[in-house]
Amino acid sequence: MKPYLAAALQMTSVADLSKNLAQAEELIDLATRRGAELVTLPENFSFLGDEDAKFKQAAAICEASEKFLKTMAQRYRITLLGGGYPVPSPDGRTYNTALLVDANGEELLRYEKVHLFDVNLPDGNTYRESTTVTSGSSIPAVYSSERLGKLGISVCYDVRFPELYRQLSKGGAEVLAVPAAFTAFTGKDHWQILLQARAIENTCYMLAPAQTGFHNARRQSHGHAMVIDPWGIILDDAGVQVGMAIAEIRPARLEQVRRQMPSLQHRVFG
Repeated sequence: MKPYLAAALQMTSVADLSKNLAQAEELIDLATRRGAELVTLPENFSFLGDEDAKFKQAAAICEASEKFLKTMAQRYRITLLGGGYPVPSPDGRTYNTALLVDANGEELLRYEKVHLFDVNLPDGNTYRESTTVTSGSSIPAVYSSERLGKLGISVCYDVRFPELYRQLSKGGAEVLAVPAAFTAFTGKDHWQILLQARAIENTCYMLAPAQTGFHNARRQSHGHAMVIDPWGIILDDAGVQVGMAIAEIRPARLEQVRRQMPSLQHRVFG
């Protein structure tokens, strides 16, 4: 792995597929103009609105999302991660899927979100992801690239479950991606600290593309897409506006932190 720029994009997706993909393409274009070689899109990048509406359009959203990811990766000659779009599942629901593709538009990794967001929040909002989403059943493989290092992927609510990231780091991961649409209510207290904890305990870079702002009258996302280094230092934070966090992934920094704090070598329980 050589040093390279990675971008975590920040969007305000709505219940309009075409509008969302246009916004995503504009941000991808900006990121590549800044030199990004690895670009990551947030959860629900292609559709974020009423869950019933998304479920009814799942097949169309899936087809458009996958075509978009492969086309953009080829057009801009980048490795591209699209997190959290619906893929119809055998039980009549959908998988919340993240897809990593290379500059030839070839699929590298596919991950079906395991941890589903079924939560009653004190702000009055209730989320029941499992109503329309089937839980994935396996931890994704770690993708190894001479250019980009070893990448592990996850989706949003997964960040609360450190055992998943421990498995990815045991598989050799050096960069961990967490495409998210974190709620404004939980994000203000937990988003940053969870990302820093996953970076520190696994001595990995974290790429955290995010949703921000209001998606409809009730749903609001926290924003603050981030790139975090293996020591837990925030290298860039997108704030609450549409845009991106972008920073350099440096193998020398990764090696330095792992040498100074060799906690992965000191594991006792797994």
